[in-house]
Amino acid sequence: MEKTSLKLLTCLLFFFVACQLACTPNRMISRKVKKEFQHSQLIKKYQVGFALYDMDQKELLFQQDADKYFTPASNTKLFTFYAGLKMAPDSIPSLRYVERGDSLIFWGTGDPSFLHSQLKGTKAYNFLKNSSKKLFFAPGRYTGNFYGNGWQWDDYNEYYQAEINELPLMDNMVLVSTTANGQINITPQIFASCFAVDSTAQAKAFKVTRDFNSNHFTYPKVPITTKTAQQVPFKVSTATTINLLADTLHKYVGIINFKMPANAQTIYNVKSDSVFKQMLQPSDNFIAEQLLLTYANQVGEELNTAKIIAYIEQHYLTSLPDKPKWVDGSGLSRGNLFTPRDMVKLLELIYTEVNNKERLFGLLPAGGKTGTLKNAYPKTDKPFVFGKTGSLSNNHNQSGYVVTQKGRVLIFSFMNNNFVQPTSEVRNEMVRLMTYIHDNF
Repeated sequence: MEKTSLKLLTCLLFFFVACQLACTPNRMISRKVKKEFQHSQLIKKYQVGFALYDMDQKELLFQQDADKYFTPASNTKLFTFYAGLKMAPDSIPSLRYVERGDSLIFWGTGDPSFLHSQLKGTKAYNFLKNSSKKLFFAPGRYTGNFYGNGWQWDDYNEYYQAEINELPLMDNMVLVSTTANGQINITPQIFASCFAVDSTAQAKAFKVTRDFNSNHFTYPKVPITTKTAQQVPFKVSTATTINLLADTLHKYVGIINFKMPANAQTIYNVKSDSVFKQMLQPSDNFIAEQLLLTYANQVGEELNTAKIIAYIEQHYLTSLPDKPKWVDGSGLSRGNLFTPRDMVKLLELIYTEVNNKERLFGLLPAGGKTGTLKNAYPKTDKPFVFGKTGSLSNNHNQSGYVVTQKGRVLIFSFMNNNFVQPTSEVRNEMVRLMTYIHDNF
Protein backbone atom coordinates (compact mmCIF):
# COMPACT_ATOMS: atom_id res chain seq x y z
CA MET A 1 0.00 0.00 0.00
CA GLU A 2 2.81 2.36 0.93
CA LYS A 3 4.68 1.55 -2.32
CA THR A 4 1.55 2.27 -4.36
CA SER A 5 1.05 5.61 -2.61
CA LEU A 6 4.68 6.49 -3.19
CA LYS A 7 4.40 5.65 -6.88
CA LEU A 8 1.23 7.72 -7.16
CA LEU A 9 2.85 10.64 -5.40
CA THR A 10 5.89 10.41 -7.68
CA CYS A 11 3.68 10.36 -10.77
CA LEU A 12 1.69 13.35 -9.56
CA LEU A 13 4.89 15.24 -8.78
CA PHE A 14 6.31 14.43 -12.20
CA PHE A 15 3.06 15.53 -13.86
CA PHE A 16 3.05 18.77 -11.85
CA VAL A 17 6.66 19.60 -12.80
CA ALA A 18 5.99 18.77 -16.45
CA CYS A 19 2.96 21.04 -16.47
CA GLN A 20 4.93 23.84 -14.87
CA LEU A 21 7.66 23.55 -17.45
CA ALA A 22 5.17 23.36 -20.28
CA CYS A 23 3.39 26.45 -19.03
CA THR A 24 6.40 28.72 -18.58
CA PRO A 25 6.23 31.86 -20.74
CA ASN A 26 9.17 30.79 -22.90
CA ARG A 27 7.67 27.35 -23.51
CA MET A 28 4.42 28.98 -24.55
CA ILE A 29 6.28 31.26 -26.95
CA SER A 30 8.11 28.30 -28.43
CA ARG A 31 4.89 26.34 -29.01
CA LYS A 32 2.94 29.25 -30.45
CA VAL A 33 5.68 30.47 -32.77
CA LYS A 34 6.32 26.93 -33.96
CA LYS A 35 2.62 26.62 -34.77
CA GLU A 36 2.66 29.85 -36.79
CA PHE A 37 5.64 28.63 -38.79
CA GLN A 38 4.01 25.26 -39.42
CA HIS A 39 0.86 26.95 -40.70
CA SER A 40 2.72 29.22 -43.11
CA GLN A 41 2.26 27.81 -46.59
CA LEU A 42 4.69 30.25 -48.19
CA ILE A 43 7.85 29.46 -46.24
CA LYS A 44 7.46 25.76 -47.01
CA LYS A 45 8.41 26.57 -50.60
CA TYR A 46 12.03 27.62 -50.03
CA GLN A 47 14.91 27.41 -47.56
CA VAL A 48 14.17 29.18 -44.28
CA GLY A 49 16.35 29.52 -41.22
CA PHE A 50 14.99 31.17 -38.10
CA ALA A 51 16.14 31.72 -34.53
CA LEU A 52 14.41 33.60 -31.70
CA TYR A 53 16.48 34.20 -28.59
CA ASP A 54 15.79 35.47 -25.07
CA MET A 55 18.84 37.44 -23.87
CA ASP A 56 17.67 37.58 -20.26
CA GLN A 57 17.22 33.83 -19.92
CA LYS A 58 20.04 32.99 -22.37
CA GLU A 59 17.60 30.67 -24.06
CA LEU A 60 16.78 29.90 -27.68
CA LEU A 61 13.00 30.15 -27.72
CA PHE A 62 12.41 28.73 -31.17
CA GLN A 63 14.55 27.69 -34.09
CA GLN A 64 14.08 26.25 -37.53
CA ASP A 65 17.28 25.11 -39.25
CA ALA A 66 19.18 27.69 -37.20
CA ASP A 67 22.36 25.63 -37.49
CA LYS A 68 22.33 25.58 -41.30
CA TYR A 69 24.23 28.06 -43.46
CA PHE A 70 22.46 30.74 -45.48
CA THR A 71 23.52 33.52 -47.82
CA PRO A 72 23.25 36.60 -45.56
CA ALA A 73 23.45 39.41 -48.16
CA SER A 74 23.59 42.72 -46.27
CA ASN A 75 23.14 41.03 -42.90
CA THR A 76 26.92 40.81 -43.33
CA LYS A 77 27.13 44.50 -42.40
CA LEU A 78 26.30 43.52 -38.81
CA PHE A 79 29.67 41.75 -38.70
CA THR A 80 31.36 44.88 -40.05
CA PHE A 81 29.46 46.96 -37.48
CA TYR A 82 30.52 44.80 -34.55
CA ALA A 83 34.14 44.87 -35.67
CA GLY A 84 33.93 48.67 -35.74
CA LEU A 85 32.58 48.79 -32.21
CA LYS A 86 35.68 46.88 -31.12
CA MET A 87 38.33 48.45 -33.34
CA ALA A 88 37.17 52.03 -34.07
CA PRO A 89 34.70 52.82 -31.28
CA ASP A 90 35.08 56.61 -31.32
CA SER A 91 36.27 58.02 -34.66
CA ILE A 92 37.33 56.77 -38.08
CA PRO A 93 41.00 57.17 -39.05
CA SER A 94 41.27 59.08 -42.31
CA LEU A 95 44.93 59.75 -43.12
CA ARG A 96 48.36 58.76 -41.83
CA TYR A 97 51.18 61.23 -42.36
CA VAL A 98 54.74 62.30 -41.61
CA GLU A 99 56.52 65.58 -42.21
CA ARG A 100 59.95 65.52 -43.82
CA GLY A 101 61.51 68.95 -44.30
CA ASP A 102 59.28 70.96 -46.61
CA SER A 103 57.16 67.93 -47.51
CA LEU A 104 54.08 66.29 -46.03
CA ILE A 105 53.83 62.64 -47.01
CA PHE A 106 50.48 60.93 -46.43
CA TRP A 107 48.88 57.51 -46.75
CA GLY A 108 45.25 56.45 -47.08
CA THR A 109 43.42 54.39 -44.48
CA GLY A 110 40.43 53.47 -46.62
CA ASP A 111 38.25 56.08 -44.86
CA PRO A 112 34.88 56.21 -46.69
CA SER A 113 33.88 59.53 -45.10
CA PHE A 114 36.56 61.56 -46.95
CA LEU A 115 34.40 64.12 -48.81
CA HIS A 116 31.53 61.62 -48.75
CA SER A 117 28.27 62.99 -50.17
CA GLN A 118 26.33 62.29 -46.95
CA LEU A 119 28.98 62.06 -44.22
CA LYS A 120 30.87 65.10 -45.53
CA GLY A 121 34.10 64.28 -43.71
CA THR A 122 36.34 67.33 -44.18
CA LYS A 123 38.93 67.21 -41.36
CA ALA A 124 41.47 65.31 -43.44
CA TYR A 125 40.71 67.46 -46.47
CA ASN A 126 41.16 70.68 -44.47
CA PHE A 127 44.40 69.36 -43.00
CA LEU A 128 45.81 68.92 -46.50
CA LYS A 129 44.26 72.14 -47.76
CA ASN A 130 45.74 74.25 -44.98
CA SER A 131 49.21 72.72 -45.01
CA SER A 132 51.96 75.00 -46.29
CA LYS A 133 54.13 72.00 -47.18
CA LYS A 134 54.43 70.16 -50.46
CA LEU A 135 51.97 67.26 -50.56
CA PHE A 136 52.96 63.73 -51.56
CA PHE A 137 50.69 60.69 -51.56
CA ALA A 138 52.38 57.33 -50.93
CA PRO A 139 50.27 54.53 -52.46
CA GLY A 140 50.52 50.81 -51.91
CA ARG A 141 48.91 50.07 -48.53
CA TYR A 142 45.86 48.41 -50.09
CA THR A 143 46.76 44.95 -51.34
CA GLY A 144 43.35 43.72 -52.50
CA ASN A 145 41.38 43.92 -55.73
CA PHE A 146 39.08 46.71 -56.83
CA TYR A 147 36.14 44.33 -56.24
CA GLY A 148 35.39 42.09 -53.30
CA ASN A 149 35.62 38.30 -53.32
CA GLY A 150 32.79 36.88 -55.44
CA TRP A 151 31.22 40.15 -56.61
CA GLN A 152 29.14 40.24 -59.78
CA TRP A 153 31.28 41.87 -62.48
CA ASP A 154 28.24 42.89 -64.54
CA ASP A 155 26.97 45.13 -61.71
CA TYR A 156 29.98 47.41 -62.21
CA ASN A 157 27.79 50.28 -63.47
CA GLU A 158 25.40 50.21 -60.51
CA TYR A 159 25.54 52.67 -57.60
CA TYR A 160 25.77 49.89 -55.03
CA GLN A 161 29.07 48.50 -56.36
CA ALA A 162 31.71 51.21 -56.09
CA GLU A 163 35.31 50.07 -56.34
CA ILE A 164 37.55 49.63 -53.28
CA ASN A 165 40.77 51.57 -52.72
CA GLU A 166 42.96 53.02 -49.99
CA LEU A 167 42.08 56.69 -50.54
CA PRO A 168 38.42 56.88 -51.57
CA LEU A 169 37.05 60.30 -52.49
CA MET A 170 33.45 61.43 -52.96
CA ASP A 171 31.99 57.91 -52.61
CA ASN A 172 34.15 56.78 -55.58
CA MET A 173 31.15 57.86 -57.66
CA VAL A 174 30.22 60.27 -60.41
CA LEU A 175 26.85 61.91 -59.87
CA VAL A 176 24.94 62.64 -63.07
CA SER A 177 21.82 64.73 -62.69
CA THR A 178 19.48 66.13 -65.30
CA THR A 179 16.95 68.94 -65.30
CA ALA A 180 13.56 69.01 -66.97
CA ASN A 181 14.89 71.33 -69.68
CA GLY A 182 17.55 68.85 -70.75
CA GLN A 183 20.60 70.12 -68.91
CA ILE A 184 23.12 67.53 -67.69
CA ASN A 185 25.22 68.20 -64.59
CA ILE A 186 28.26 66.10 -63.70
CA THR A 187 29.93 65.96 -60.26
CA PRO A 188 32.90 65.94 -59.81
CA GLN A 189 33.28 68.26 -62.76
CA ILE A 190 36.71 66.80 -63.57
CA PHE A 191 34.91 63.85 -65.19
CA ALA A 192 32.85 66.02 -67.57
CA SER A 193 35.33 65.58 -70.42
CA CYS A 194 34.93 61.80 -70.09
CA PHE A 195 31.27 61.88 -71.20
CA ALA A 196 30.03 61.40 -74.74
CA VAL A 197 26.77 60.75 -76.57
CA ASP A 198 26.29 57.24 -77.96
CA SER A 199 24.14 57.84 -81.03
CA THR A 200 23.92 54.09 -81.72
CA ALA A 201 22.40 53.18 -78.34
CA GLN A 202 18.87 51.84 -78.58
CA ALA A 203 17.30 53.28 -75.44
CA LYS A 204 14.08 55.04 -74.57
CA ALA A 205 15.30 56.64 -71.34
CA PHE A 206 18.39 58.54 -70.27
CA LYS A 207 20.98 56.34 -68.56
CA VAL A 208 24.75 56.68 -68.25
CA THR A 209 26.96 53.66 -68.86
CA ARG A 210 30.66 53.53 -68.07
CA ASP A 211 33.16 51.46 -69.99
CA PHE A 212 34.18 48.53 -67.79
CA ASN A 213 37.92 49.19 -68.00
CA SER A 214 38.07 52.98 -68.15
CA ASN A 215 36.41 56.23 -67.17
CA HIS A 216 34.67 56.64 -70.50
CA PHE A 217 30.97 57.36 -69.95
CA THR A 218 28.25 57.35 -72.60
CA TYR A 219 24.56 58.13 -72.69
CA PRO A 220 21.90 57.73 -75.39
CA LYS A 221 20.67 60.55 -77.55
CA VAL A 222 17.15 60.79 -76.14
CA PRO A 223 15.01 63.75 -75.09
CA ILE A 224 15.39 64.65 -71.39
CA THR A 225 12.14 65.97 -69.96
CA THR A 226 12.34 65.04 -66.27
CA LYS A 227 14.71 65.47 -63.37
CA THR A 228 16.87 62.41 -62.79
CA ALA A 229 19.90 61.52 -60.69
CA GLN A 230 22.23 58.59 -61.25
CA GLN A 231 25.38 57.59 -59.40
CA VAL A 232 27.92 55.70 -61.48
CA PRO A 233 31.11 54.25 -59.95
CA PHE A 234 34.27 55.61 -61.51
CA LYS A 235 37.27 53.43 -62.30
CA VAL A 236 39.76 53.88 -59.48
CA SER A 237 43.50 54.23 -59.95
CA THR A 238 46.26 56.12 -58.22
CA ALA A 239 46.38 58.65 -61.06
CA THR A 240 42.60 59.23 -60.97
CA THR A 241 42.60 59.59 -57.18
CA ILE A 242 45.46 62.11 -57.17
CA ASN A 243 44.04 64.13 -60.06
CA LEU A 244 40.69 64.32 -58.31
CA LEU A 245 42.27 65.28 -54.98
CA ALA A 246 44.49 67.93 -56.56
CA ASP A 247 41.54 69.37 -58.48
CA THR A 248 39.50 69.55 -55.26
CA LEU A 249 42.32 71.01 -53.15
CA HIS A 250 43.36 73.41 -55.93
CA LYS A 251 46.97 72.53 -55.28
CA TYR A 252 49.57 70.11 -56.57
CA VAL A 253 49.76 66.61 -55.09
CA GLY A 254 52.70 64.41 -55.97
CA ILE A 255 53.18 60.66 -55.78
CA ILE A 256 56.04 59.10 -53.87
CA ASN A 257 57.23 55.56 -53.15
CA PHE A 258 57.68 55.70 -49.39
CA LYS A 259 57.04 52.98 -46.81
CA MET A 260 54.83 54.17 -43.95
CA PRO A 261 56.76 54.28 -40.66
CA ALA A 262 55.17 52.86 -37.52
CA ASN A 263 55.14 56.31 -35.91
CA ALA A 264 53.14 57.97 -38.70
CA GLN A 265 50.55 60.25 -37.17
CA THR A 266 46.80 59.88 -37.72
CA ILE A 267 44.09 62.33 -38.74
CA TYR A 268 40.58 61.27 -37.70
CA ASN A 269 37.65 62.46 -39.78
CA VAL A 270 34.18 61.84 -38.33
CA LYS A 271 32.62 60.07 -35.36
CA SER A 272 32.22 56.35 -35.82
CA ASP A 273 28.49 56.31 -35.00
CA SER A 274 27.80 58.63 -37.94
CA VAL A 275 29.55 56.23 -40.28
CA PHE A 276 27.93 53.14 -38.76
CA LYS A 277 24.49 54.70 -39.11
CA GLN A 278 25.08 55.63 -42.75
CA MET A 279 26.25 52.09 -43.43
CA LEU A 280 23.36 50.38 -41.63
CA GLN A 281 20.26 52.43 -42.38
CA PRO A 282 20.49 52.81 -46.17
CA SER A 283 22.69 49.68 -46.33
CA ASP A 284 25.66 51.41 -47.96
CA ASN A 285 28.00 48.81 -49.51
CA PHE A 286 30.79 51.29 -50.23
CA ILE A 287 31.02 52.35 -46.59
CA ALA A 288 30.99 48.74 -45.37
CA GLU A 289 33.86 47.68 -47.61
CA GLN A 290 35.99 50.70 -46.84
CA LEU A 291 35.40 50.39 -43.10
CA LEU A 292 37.16 47.04 -43.07
CA LEU A 293 40.26 48.77 -44.42
CA THR A 294 40.13 51.37 -41.66
CA TYR A 295 40.11 48.51 -39.14
CA ALA A 296 43.16 47.02 -40.86
CA ASN A 297 44.85 50.39 -40.42
CA GLN A 298 44.45 49.99 -36.66
CA VAL A 299 46.57 46.84 -36.55
CA GLY A 300 49.28 47.34 -39.15
CA GLU A 301 50.50 48.79 -42.41
CA GLU A 302 48.71 46.52 -44.88
CA LEU A 303 45.10 47.20 -45.83
CA ASN A 304 43.67 43.84 -46.88
CA THR A 305 40.08 42.65 -46.55
CA ALA A 306 40.77 38.92 -46.20
CA LYS A 307 43.48 39.45 -43.60
CA ILE A 308 41.47 41.85 -41.44
CA ILE A 309 38.46 39.49 -41.52
CA ALA A 310 40.71 36.67 -40.31
CA TYR A 311 42.01 38.95 -37.55
CA ILE A 312 38.48 39.90 -36.45
CA GLU A 313 37.35 36.27 -36.39
CA GLN A 314 40.35 35.26 -34.31
CA HIS A 315 40.12 38.10 -31.79
CA TYR A 316 36.40 38.88 -31.47
CA LEU A 317 34.23 36.09 -32.87
CA THR A 318 35.42 32.91 -31.19
CA SER A 319 32.15 32.60 -29.25
CA LEU A 320 30.03 32.08 -32.37
CA PRO A 321 28.45 28.60 -32.36
CA ASP A 322 29.31 27.97 -36.04
CA LYS A 323 32.41 29.07 -37.93
CA PRO A 324 31.26 31.77 -40.37
CA LYS A 325 32.36 31.97 -43.99
CA TRP A 326 32.93 35.71 -44.21
CA VAL A 327 34.56 37.21 -47.30
CA ASP A 328 33.54 40.87 -47.68
CA GLY A 329 32.27 43.81 -45.66
CA SER A 330 28.96 44.51 -47.36
CA GLY A 331 27.38 41.18 -48.26
CA LEU A 332 27.52 41.69 -52.02
CA SER A 333 29.30 38.36 -52.30
CA ARG A 334 27.46 35.06 -52.30
CA GLY A 335 30.63 33.64 -50.79
CA ASN A 336 29.41 34.77 -47.36
CA LEU A 337 27.62 32.04 -45.40
CA PHE A 338 26.29 32.44 -41.85
CA THR A 339 23.87 30.47 -39.71
CA PRO A 340 20.86 32.12 -38.02
CA ARG A 341 22.23 31.17 -34.61
CA ASP A 342 25.51 32.88 -35.52
CA MET A 343 23.54 36.01 -36.35
CA VAL A 344 21.71 35.81 -33.01
CA LYS A 345 24.96 35.43 -31.08
CA LEU A 346 26.50 38.33 -32.99
CA LEU A 347 23.50 40.53 -32.17
CA GLU A 348 23.86 39.60 -28.51
CA LEU A 349 27.53 40.64 -28.65
CA ILE A 350 26.53 43.92 -30.30
CA TYR A 351 23.85 44.60 -27.69
CA THR A 352 26.33 43.99 -24.87
CA GLU A 353 29.08 46.06 -26.50
CA VAL A 354 26.89 49.09 -27.12
CA ASN A 355 25.24 48.77 -23.70
CA ASN A 356 22.73 51.47 -24.61
CA LYS A 357 19.44 50.41 -26.19
CA GLU A 358 18.50 53.88 -27.40
CA ARG A 359 21.86 54.42 -29.08
CA LEU A 360 21.83 50.98 -30.72
CA PHE A 361 18.25 51.20 -31.97
CA GLY A 362 19.00 54.69 -33.30
CA LEU A 363 21.77 53.32 -35.49
CA LEU A 364 19.74 50.46 -36.98
CA PRO A 365 16.86 50.61 -39.45
CA ALA A 366 13.54 50.71 -37.59
CA GLY A 367 10.44 48.95 -38.92
CA GLY A 368 7.96 51.45 -40.33
CA LYS A 369 10.17 54.43 -39.54
CA THR A 370 13.77 54.51 -40.83
CA GLY A 371 16.23 52.95 -43.23
CA THR A 372 15.63 49.81 -45.23
CA LEU A 373 12.86 48.74 -42.83
CA LYS A 374 10.90 51.97 -43.24
CA ASN A 375 8.59 50.62 -45.92
CA ALA A 376 8.63 46.98 -44.84
CA TYR A 377 6.41 47.52 -41.79
CA PRO A 378 3.38 49.82 -41.42
CA LYS A 379 4.35 53.43 -40.82
CA THR A 380 4.66 54.18 -37.11
CA ASP A 381 6.32 56.44 -34.56
CA LYS A 382 6.74 53.45 -32.24
CA PRO A 383 8.61 50.79 -34.18
CA PHE A 384 9.06 47.37 -32.63
CA VAL A 385 11.63 45.83 -35.00
CA PHE A 386 15.18 47.17 -35.20
CA GLY A 387 17.59 45.32 -37.42
CA LYS A 388 19.34 44.79 -40.69
CA THR A 389 17.86 43.63 -43.95
CA GLY A 390 19.75 41.67 -46.56
CA SER A 391 18.72 41.22 -50.18
CA LEU A 392 20.19 39.56 -53.23
CA SER A 393 18.23 38.01 -56.07
CA ASN A 394 16.27 35.06 -54.62
CA ASN A 395 17.45 35.87 -51.08
CA HIS A 396 15.94 38.15 -48.43
CA ASN A 397 16.70 38.29 -44.71
CA GLN A 398 16.09 40.25 -41.54
CA SER A 399 18.15 39.97 -38.36
CA GLY A 400 17.81 42.18 -35.32
CA TYR A 401 15.75 42.90 -32.23
CA VAL A 402 12.00 42.69 -31.69
CA VAL A 403 10.42 44.56 -28.78
CA THR A 404 7.30 42.70 -27.72
CA GLN A 405 4.01 44.15 -26.50
CA LYS A 406 5.10 43.33 -22.94
CA GLY A 407 8.39 45.18 -23.37
CA ARG A 408 10.68 42.20 -23.79
CA VAL A 409 13.65 42.59 -26.16
CA LEU A 410 14.20 39.39 -28.11
CA ILE A 411 16.85 38.73 -30.75
CA PHE A 412 15.87 37.14 -34.05
CA SER A 413 17.38 36.09 -37.34
CA PHE A 414 15.05 35.29 -40.22
CA MET A 415 16.86 34.07 -43.34
CA ASN A 416 15.12 33.18 -46.61
CA ASN A 417 17.16 31.73 -49.46
CA ASN A 418 16.54 30.29 -52.92
CA PHE A 419 12.97 31.42 -53.47
CA VAL A 420 11.38 32.21 -56.83
CA GLN A 421 8.44 34.14 -55.43
CA PRO A 422 8.48 37.96 -55.57
CA THR A 423 10.59 39.38 -52.76
CA SER A 424 7.58 41.41 -51.61
CA GLU A 425 5.71 38.19 -50.74
CA VAL A 426 8.63 36.86 -48.71
CA ARG A 427 9.03 40.20 -46.95
CA ASN A 428 5.34 40.39 -46.11
CA GLU A 429 5.39 36.91 -44.58
CA MET A 430 8.38 37.85 -42.42
CA VAL A 431 6.57 40.99 -41.30
CA ARG A 432 3.44 38.99 -40.48
CA LEU A 433 5.37 36.53 -38.31
CA MET A 434 7.46 39.18 -36.56
CA THR A 435 4.31 41.20 -35.89
CA TYR A 436 2.70 38.08 -34.38
CA ILE A 437 5.66 37.72 -32.03
CA HIS A 438 5.42 41.39 -31.04
CA ASP A 439 1.66 41.31 -30.49
CA ASN A 440 1.46 38.10 -28.49
CA PHE A 441 4.43 38.16 -26.18
